Amino acid sequence: MKVVTWNVNGIRAREGQVSELLAREAPDLVCLQEIKAPSGKVPTSLRELEGYESCWHGETAYSGVALLVRRGSSPAAPVFVHPAFDFENRAVSAQMGPVTVVSLYVPNGGKDFDAKLRFLEALDAWAAAEAAAGRRILLCGDLNVTRSDQDVHQKERRPSAIGQRDDERTLLARLLGRGLVDVGRALDPANPALFTWWPPWRGLRQKNVGWRIDYVVASDGLASGATRCAVLAEYGTSDHAPVVAEFGGWS
Repeated sequence: MKVVTWNVNGIRAREGQVSELLAREAPDLVCLQEIKAPSGKVPTSLRELEGYESCWHGETAYSGVALLVRRGSSPAAPVFVHPAFDFENRAVSAQMGPVTVVSLYVPNGGKDFDAKLRFLEALDAWAAAEAAAGRRILLCGDLNVTRSDQDVHQKERRPSAIGQRDDERTLLARLLGRGLVDVGRALDPANPALFTWWPPWRGLRQKNVGWRIDYVVASDGLASGATRCAVLAEYGTSDHAPVVAEFGGWS
């Protein structure tokens, strides 16, 4: 099972790049964030992409997520739903056999930090309920929180900066404590240059002065079958890089 997650920072601006990436990687699941378009304004080439069932959940010029599921990759056709914690078009999920897959875009928090904390708390409560019901989880997307200073270039480290604050990191740690695994870090635990987002100025992406805020998070049993979780740091013109993960199965 191959998964691609990418904050595209505008689906219409990145139409060709998304198409090229999907042709190259041939993923079973595609999770996109910050699409910034309602369904009717998503390019037809992506909205009606051959071989995929999809849900586009967005609005003009703001937020938005999408989830694409390759036909035949799930025992039954996906039924797309929006979890109870969704607001501002930030979450869409589908059941794929024993796994609940979610494309997720956590608020940045710059305009309303309390809303970000409430979102993370509601996400954690949802994950706890899923785990209690015996369901496996795959969360993919832009969580807008760095787990630790290891996930921020030393030139960008500021303890009071949103995305690096202790209260945010505590909530992320609590979420991961629900039997969930940060697959990218699990497969590359000691890499001090593993970043997925770069401030869009002064050539910081080319210098790899960035943050790691885009994740693939999976339940223990699913994560144990992960064989790859790669950041495609050179790909595309979004300020985020795509992340590609591969799993041996839904065991």
